[in-house]
Amino acid sequence: MRIGVLGSGGMAEALGGKWVAAGHEVVIGGRGRQRDLADRIGARAGTVDEARAFGDVLLTAVPADVALEVLGDATGKVVVDCTNSVAPGFVLDEPEQARRLARSGGDVVKAFNLCHVDVWRTPEPVFQGRPLGVPLCGDSPEALHVVARLVRDAGCAPVLAGGLDRAALLEAAAAFVIKLWVEDQDVRSLFPG
Repeated sequence: MRIGVLGSGGMAEALGGKWVAAGHEVVIGGRGRQRDLADRIGARAGTVDEARAFGDVLLTAVPADVALEVLGDATGKVVVDCTNSVAPGFVLDEPEQARRLARSGGDVVKAFNLCHVDVWRTPEPVFQGRPLGVPLCGDSPEALHVVARLVRDAGCAPVLAGGLDRAALLEAAAAFVIKLWVEDQDVRSLFPG
């Protein structure tokens, strides 16, 4: 699969690295650090425009407030939205971020937004013998299928969680859980299996 990663921070490194290791072609697009990052994970480096043009799948690995601008026209692309628009006080700054990104024309799937970047850096994200579940919200069955494959290639289990109208619930859950993590609460106890 051809993946354009828009951004060169922690999520770009963690997910891009997993996808390179799984055999995907990845271009890291950024404005500075992308060359070092691409060399570290075995990807190619380019500008944001080059990464966008290269990828059939685009990962928005940038701050939420600039994601739509960086994404640009994504018509015909699968867009993986891992952003969280969380403002001071751990409240949602931009409710329905995923729907906002759908203005790009791409088939947006909200995914990879519930865990801290360190979880994605884990070589095998398996907890209590079970692979980490990654909720996916999107309207396109084809895009959901593509992103489910990328979830499995990252060592996780895809969880189909509904259409893009449910992505706002994932975004709110992220704001809720991030505050608890920052307060050093054990969020795992909230969802015992």
